[in-house]
Amino acid sequence: MKTKTKVAVIGSGNIGTDLMIKVLRLSDTLEMGAMAGIDPASDGLARAARLGVPVTADGVQGLIAMEGFEEIRIVFDATSAKAHVANAAALAPYGKQLIDLTPAAVGPMVVPAVNLADHVDAADVNMVTCGGQATIPVVAALSSVVPVPYAEIVASIASKSAGPGTRANIDEFTETTSHAIETVGGAGRGKAVIVLNPAEPPLIMRDTVLALVDAPDEGTHDALRAAVAERVGAVAAYVPGYRLKQRVQITPVPADQPVHTLTEAPVTHQVSVFLEVEGAAHYLPAYAGNLDIMTSAALRMAEAMAARATELQGADA
Repeated sequence: MKTKTKVAVIGSGNIGTDLMIKVLRLSDTLEMGAMAGIDPASDGLARAARLGVPVTADGVQGLIAMEGFEEIRIVFDATSAKAHVANAAALAPYGKQLIDLTPAAVGPMVVPAVNLADHVDAADVNMVTCGGQATIPVVAALSSVVPVPYAEIVASIASKSAGPGTRANIDEFTETTSHAIETVGGAGRGKAVIVLNPAEPPLIMRDTVLALVDAPDEGTHDALRAAVAERVGAVAAYVPGYRLKQRVQITPVPADQPVHTLTEAPVTHQVSVFLEVEGAAHYLPAYAGNLDIMTSAALRMAEAMAARATELQGADA
């Protein structure tokens, strides 16, 4: 039988618990080695224990002290931006690869459909944010056809799907996502907005990408639509509930439009892309697509890291 790569999850909240369930149910190459939290009464730790996963309520230090810690190769951090800095420092001497699901952005930012292969050997990768995972593939698709001087994204998520960690990291969310729109998506300037929608019943995650481009001819418009469709398919391969809501809109921008103040580069059209992300409901309801896209992206990253490690071991044998 093929040996699986052992992983651990730090953080027993919504994201950490959903990630654990995905590892247990979906992965043929990963094995849960431990879950660490700081709340002994959390549902995540209780659920992990029922599923036979070793647990600790003493956080990262408890994880390091656990029997079998040396066998764990990859550690997911589903805590908070501030906590990740401390967790990364504590784990640094042990040679683990870290996958950061907080907006800490300590390591390189990864969106699997865009730049996964570039960072499979990194010690600490950052999965940006839910809004970034949903929209940056689209920005990157547009950037592959024409320069994108400006891109703005709006991520709307159900208020019920935003736990304490998400609410505590709103500033980091906007800063990290805006930076990733530029560095990963390829936009000259990026802006990110998050909306916590209190509607009842809760609505599934919706994302809008607005990009300014210089694309005066129909051939370029067709190429932009084709690039977006291809990249949406690439994301849907690991996030099945990810989809376009309608045809990509490409509209002229008149010379006197205020949007011209957003960039000094020549702009002829605005590209508008409307997306939605339905969750797989592994742990939380289907409306929590914002959690599902993060955990699905992290799982995809971990499997790529595990495959890379197996490849290197085979080369050394």
